[in-house]
Amino acid sequence: MSQNSHHPVSPTQVDAHAAGDVIDRHWHDDHQLIYVSTGVLAIRTEKGAWVASRDRAIWVPARIWHEHRVYGQTSLHVIGFRANAAPLPDTSPTVLTVTGLLRELIIACTEPNLTAPEARRIRAVLNDRLRHAHVQPLTLPAASDPRLAHACKVVVDDLSQPRAVTWLAHHVGTGERTLARLFRAEFGMTYPQWRTGTRVFHAMIELAEGATVTQTAHRCGWATTSAFIDTFARTMGQTPGAYRSATTSPSPARSSTSDLADA
Repeated sequence: MSQNSHHPVSPTQVDAHAAGDVIDRHWHDDHQLIYVSTGVLAIRTEKGAWVASRDRAIWVPARIWHEHRVYGQTSLHVIGFRANAAPLPDTSPTVLTVTGLLRELIIACTEPNLTAPEARRIRAVLNDRLRHAHVQPLTLPAASDPRLAHACKVVVDDLSQPRAVTWLAHHVGTGERTLARLFRAEFGMTYPQWRTGTRVFHAMIELAEGATVTQTAHRCGWATTSAFIDTFARTMGQTPGAYRSATTSPSPARSSTSDLADA
């Protein structure tokens, strides 16, 4: 971890970010809950990549390096939790469903100028709701085997092209059975399952940046817009059009002038 910036305390705050903002690799001694009330935030760690949007939050345990990139105009809410007071597992980042009550608690908790008694009361309810939050599975795990990492990069570099596992194995210089085994061993899923998750992951970013549903379907490799809508809705629980509207709608949150690098 010595090569990464270290911020011992994770502040509880809300910041406004412009599209394309990057927060460089860093880590904290505290746990963090990261949520965006508008826009999309892609978070990468040594364990994989996650996407936070209006209906999801990301839990980042203490002492795990992470880096962020913002897509679309984004209101970023960060809540710090002491290392010995974790309401969620402290071993790996986790994606949580954010329902109406949890969303309002997160926004309230990051309001500036809260009194100490107010903050304690909000946090007490927030901790209770976090313990009952539904964990979402959408994650892009990081490959450790160089053959698998190469295969993943080939696919992600041009999602518009459908890549069969046979073609992909030949392209990276390994056997089809070997590559299929690597996907199952490292990611716990088949290649088609991983590719679908990857396309949905990047579709979230495309939609947040203002691409239309049809443009996103093409860029992320669906043969038809209707096929994209069906897959996205089954994975995310809402249509891509509804998701696009939610991620680009005005935020009720207020921004602060806190240092973005501390996020």
